[in-house]
Amino acid sequence: MAASKKVFVKTFGCQMNVYDPERIGEALGRAGYLATAAIEDADMVVLNTCHIREKAAEKVYSELGRIRLLKAQRQQEGRQTLVAVAGCVAQAEGSEIVRRAPVVDLVVGPQSYHRLGDLIARARLEGRPQVETQFPVESKFAGLPQRSLTRRPSAFLTVQEGCDKFCTFCVVPYTRGAEYSRPVAEIEAEARHLVDNGARELTLLGQNVNAYHGSGPNGAGWNLAQLLGHLAGVDGIERLRYTTSHPGDMRDDLVAAHRDVAKLMPHLHLPFQSGSDRILAAMNRKHTVADYLAVIGRLRAARPDIALSTDIIVGFPGENGARLRRHARTR
Repeated sequence: MAASKKVFVKTFGCQMNVYDPERIGEALGRAGYLATAAIEDADMVVLNTCHIREKAAEKVYSELGRIRLLKAQRQQEGRQTLVAVAGCVAQAEGSEIVRRAPVVDLVVGPQSYHRLGDLIARARLEGRPQVETQFPVESKFAGLPQRSLTRRPSAFLTVQEGCDKFCTFCVVPYTRGAEYSRPVAEIEAEARHLVDNGARELTLLGQNVNAYHGSGPNGAGWNLAQLLGHLAGVDGIERLRYTTSHPGDMRDDLVAAHRDVAKLMPHLHLPFQSGSDRILAAMNRKHTVADYLAVIGRLRAARPDIALSTDIIVGFPGENGARLRRHARTR
């Protein structure tokens, strides 16, 4: 379909929400939309949301208030505007978004981007908001068009979605669903497509990426270490990274990959969230301080120059400043 309409996409939140707008844009391109950087010119506005960061979630409703005024102004000029809320806030709040912000025409969870064209057509036909928050993970990847890319040296590549950990502070299992890993062949095909379009560094993405367990060429499950080793053999890929990981899934072969896979960069983002075993238990993290330090020891033994980054939650329920200061002195 020749593109004749314009779409403005605004993204809030995490790395997955940097990758997702590309896929949203590709799905909308198939429905006849071209991207625009000017929201006032947009025939469709998409807010791609994140529910992990509280401030990002709060911003969505403030943004919708401004969009309501823009939509009304465009309507007075005889121009129609579709408004969509996508991503994790959409998945978590569903039809509540439409109730709080009647300006919204589409609410689309992160597993349903491939259905955007159908949802737009239905919204226009029925004249009422459409809410799609199902979890058809497999059909999402199969239904999305091939990535249409501008040439750049680095790119994100989703290999895993969802999480089965159920940390008490986290909504990912409810907004992204259970852990799902894409097949190796599908990932390799997308990686080669990225390389053909100029990418030399790939960052493998997943809510819990080191729990990757996709099916390999022979049908058996592969883990992340095997996937990294396989992608390192693709001509044109010069650097590999992955994020974000859980300490409980740092297997010995993944640690060894940091030593043995030359293209795997010496960096790991590994959240520990708290330095208190009591708080870690309250968070349902399923690891202790000693467990985390042991993982770091194994990583440094395998790759002494590895750079580490992390996430820390301060002020978790039951924690207080005096206890934090006392714990910091003992560490």
